[in-house]
Amino acid sequence: MNQPFLVLMGVTLTPWKLVGYLGVALFAGRWFVQLYYSRKFGKPVVPTVFWLMSISGSLLLLSYFTFGKNDSVGILSNLFPAGVAAYNLYLDLMHKRSRREATT
Repeated sequence: MNQPFLVLMGVTLTPWKLVGYLGVALFAGRWFVQLYYSRKFGKPVVPTVFWLMSISGSLLLLSYFTFGKNDSVGILSNLFPAGVAAYNLYLDLMHKRSRREATT
C-alpha cells in the first residue's frame, strides 16, 4: 500500500496517504460540525457526531502512522485523543439514554 499511484505537483499519493488525509479531514472537520451546531443553538454545543468523527479520524490516523509510516510520535499523538473521544462518546450516549428513560 506504499506504492505511489499518483504524483501531482511534487505530492506523491499512496493508499496509506489517502487513509491519513481522510483521518486529518475527519479530525479537522469535526470542528466545523461543532461550529455549525453552536451557531444553530446559539451556545457552545458538542454533538454526538463530533465524538464519532474524533474516533474515526483518530483510528484512521493511528492506522496510517502504524502501518503506513511506522511513526511512534504519530501513534502516541493519536492514541490518547482516540481514548478520550471514546470515553466522551460513552458518556454522551449514557446521558441520552438516561434522559430518554426519564421521559418514558
